[in-house]
Amino acid sequence: MTGLAYTDARGRIFFDETRSPLADGGIERSPRSEELIPAPPGTVSTMLPGRAPLLRGGGVASRRTALAALLPAGFTRLLLPAYRRLPEAPALPLFGYTFACVVDDALHVAAMRTDESEDWTPRYFAEGELDALLRRRQADDPGNRTLAQLAICSHDYGCFTAQNVFLERGEAALPVSPRCNAACVGCISELAPDAGLPSPQQRVAFEADAGDVARIAIRHLERVPDGIVSFGQGCEGEPLLRATTLERTIAAVRARRPNGTINLNTNGSLPGSLARLIDAGLQAVRISLNSFRPDVCAAYYRPIGYALDDVLESIALAARRGLRVSLNLLTHPGVTDERAEVEALERFLAEHRVTMVQTRTLNIDPELYFAQVGRPQEPLGMREALRRIVSAGVALGNFTHTH
Repeated sequence: MTGLAYTDARGRIFFDETRSPLADGGIERSPRSEELIPAPPGTVSTMLPGRAPLLRGGGVASRRTALAALLPAGFTRLLLPAYRRLPEAPALPLFGYTFACVVDDALHVAAMRTDESEDWTPRYFAEGELDALLRRRQADDPGNRTLAQLAICSHDYGCFTAQNVFLERGEAALPVSPRCNAACVGCISELAPDAGLPSPQQRVAFEADAGDVARIAIRHLERVPDGIVSFGQGCEGEPLLRATTLERTIAAVRARRPNGTINLNTNGSLPGSLARLIDAGLQAVRISLNSFRPDVCAAYYRPIGYALDDVLESIALAARRGLRVSLNLLTHPGVTDERAEVEALERFLAEHRVTMVQTRTLNIDPELYFAQVGRPQEPLGMREALRRIVSAGVALGNFTHTH
């Protein structure tokens, strides 16, 4: 039997196994046993201020504060916390709120493991260790503005792909673009002044120089034979808006290093620009979208000068040209698993060769997201939605792999 996990107003966590909480899967319901796992290492518990947990039987734990979990990389969220929002409740910051409860006096979360990678396990540095690492690497290329930005991302934001540049491992970040052609409701690097909450990180403020970026990529591939270098990071806008810089960078890297993988993370808005990068030597692409339904996609992305059809054409183009194609699917219970959504995804996967669907927890206040895209009519459950992806013959994961 599931019990209530909650916090007090000071954020202290308590368990009450005499009360059973509800979860939110687009509709409020009790969690199923197969949807729950012990909270994995790296899970962070967080209070939801001004929100009271909902209980089985229609009750509200009015004197208690709702608790949510933030999952480590490699896990996909299956349910949201269910709560009643009080009038004075503040907007929630941009995190991925996951249902949590107590089972046998231990915290459990509504999640499933969907990938594993040592490059994405929680990292712990001894005092001063990361700072020394950043200083040593920057001393080798002191005028490189992009490398300086990656040091900020490594230190201030704990970005793994930025840290990989300095650790010389795995997938390395190559941010290039301060501009974007979407105004996402939950943008993690730049929100409108009237959004009511801050972005969790600051967007890169300059247009990266092709030479600076190429030097970072070349050194990474020298030190990491099967490494990945990736344009399109959380600290930037849309890299396809800087196609000329990317073309020059790819050419410079391939002139020096034939090994490794050059990858692009993108919203897929400009298939013509993507074709130019493929011609230059791009090998892999990870295209982000939250939905295969035009109205749901537009409600979140609020695209400027493009539509879902352009995104789908970019996916089809990359598949036709033989790239390793991954979909960066921004998942949210009650939206990703809506029957109409699952069926639209299945139809697309049946027609186009996609290597992997990488699930990404959409970091947003659930109430805000549902207000934008609507609540579901017939949610199938996230486990079923993910099962359908695998049944379509497509790998399911969270990270970019070289093979």
